[in-house]
Amino acid sequence: MRWGRPRVLSAGLVAATVLTTVLSVWLGLRLADQRAAEQRRQDILAAARQSALNFTSLDYRHYDRDSGNVLKGATGEFKKEFAAQTAELTKLVAQNKSVSEGQVLEAGIVRSDADSARVLVVADSKVTNTAAPQGQARTYRLQLDLVREHGRWLTSDVEFVG
Repeated sequence: MRWGRPRVLSAGLVAATVLTTVLSVWLGLRLADQRAAEQRRQDILAAARQSALNFTSLDYRHYDRDSGNVLKGATGEFKKEFAAQTAELTKLVAQNKSVSEGQVLEAGIVRSDADSARVLVVADSKVTNTAAPQGQARTYRLQLDLVREHGRWLTSDVEFVG
């Protein structure tokens, strides 16, 4: 009978050790998943903010560079449509001596998964041109659809909302 009690204690310690190990692994995996989800969220918001800033900050004096920045962060139909309009926009922006200085005020994710996201962005810009040399303040509410391609979040669609 003396040997029974130590065996029960040993079995209890082994069970407690196994349970603690399993619980620690489970909690570690949950924490890693949460960190990955938060990093993805931050990456999506950063890409959407940059895309909106590029889209609302254009200057006729270096429109090629500015439109190039929009295209670098774009993909799919949005990229094709914007690229197709670049020559016409370059002329229009130059004729009107347009300068738009954008500022992102707020951005929020509507939905996201590992490969796509929809983000709403509120941005202001001050626009000066030949018709408004003193400048006009404009507020934009944009819906951006993003997709993850080759490790980067790129804008696949932009819609003006509200």
